[in-house]
Amino acid sequence: MNPIGSEEFRDLIGRFASGVTVVTTIRDGTLYGTTASAVTSVSLTPPMLLVCMNKISLTGQAIKSSRHFVVNVLAEDQGFLADHFATKGSNFTDINITTGALGAPLLTGALATFECRVVNDVPAGTHAVLIGLVEHASGRHGMPLAYFRGRQGKLSDLAACG
Repeated sequence: MNPIGSEEFRDLIGRFASGVTVVTTIRDGTLYGTTASAVTSVSLTPPMLLVCMNKISLTGQAIKSSRHFVVNVLAEDQGFLADHFATKGSNFTDINITTGALGAPLLTGALATFECRVVNDVPAGTHAVLIGLVEHASGRHGMPLAYFRGRQGKLSDLAACG
């Protein structure tokens, strides 16, 4: 059996629709954030989720040091935040935030926020899988920003990409 190549894997996994999040943390007074779609629930009892962060990601490195992070689930009208935090070296200038219970930034208007304490991190290829215990969470009504086939947008708009 031949292993799948990275480009073929990228094409095929792109057919899996996901939500779009911005993962944030604070370390030594500096705020960090990055766009991530590799987020999933792990357990309901206790409430846990995981994020996958590239090992060279400054946000991922800050999380490994601070041992806490926030998953901000973006609403369908927050694509500008996904674009902003997908850029290397992005900052929080002109971004509306509040401070969470663990000190990390919560993005104003996010569909949901999950404040997590890291309970385990596992190396996995080019990434680290960071497993977090959800200590605080909140949400509001609305529709999520979705990611499918390399594009982000409203679920209804992305259906034509299939």
